[in-house]
Amino acid sequence: MSGYSLFVALHVGAGVIALVAFWLNAALRKGSRPHRLVGRTYLIAMAAVIVSGAPLLVQRVIDGHPATAAFLGYLLLLTATATWLLWRAVRDRTALHRYTGPVYGGLAITNIAAGLGVLLLGLRVDAPLLIGFSAVGLVTGIDMLRKRARLAAQPLWWRSEHTAAVIACGVATHIAFLSLGLPRLLPSVDGAALHYLAWFGPLAVAVVARVLIARRQRRAMLTRTTRPAVVTTAAADVAR
Repeated sequence: MSGYSLFVALHVGAGVIALVAFWLNAALRKGSRPHRLVGRTYLIAMAAVIVSGAPLLVQRVIDGHPATAAFLGYLLLLTATATWLLWRAVRDRTALHRYTGPVYGGLAITNIAAGLGVLLLGLRVDAPLLIGFSAVGLVTGIDMLRKRARLAAQPLWWRSEHTAAVIACGVATHIAFLSLGLPRLLPSVDGAALHYLAWFGPLAVAVVARVLIARRQRRAMLTRTTRPAVVTTAAADVAR
């Protein structure tokens, strides 16, 4: 087996583990020991996907496909950003200043720059996929900078950040499976429409999921903040 084939196998194998771990962890009780163990497995698998993807990028450059290499590098950046946020949101939950430090700011700016670069590249080579997907890096980077000064006002900021990163990692995992794995397993389902659905479908689902989860988290937070007032009022009524 050549070195390139070895990295391809590692990349695919890590992606399969990440896909299985993603759904297994979704079924486990949040905060439980199995949830944490599977979460670590998912994190390691995502790191392996990123590391094994770098040689594939280099090979694209060697083969004379710079546009493909640039887009692959962009995807690796998006995946690395989501994976880093997934990890550090929990690791730095008691130290917001460390979470939003230089690495956070650097990733935000890099995502914006990469998004602009992919947009220009997509316009140059007339590639709708690149043009549409450039918005992911732009929105990610701008949103990170916008939230940087506002997270301190959220008591459970790390939970919402962790959840958003999980969704972003899930998008990367499912796009890889739908766009690369599924057509090889079921060649009959391949086609232009399904190609774009594989890339943008998980994004659409992620946006809906993030809105619904954020709404549920806000309701839960309001319930926690209003409960003491309700109890105090009830106690005062009993005292009278």
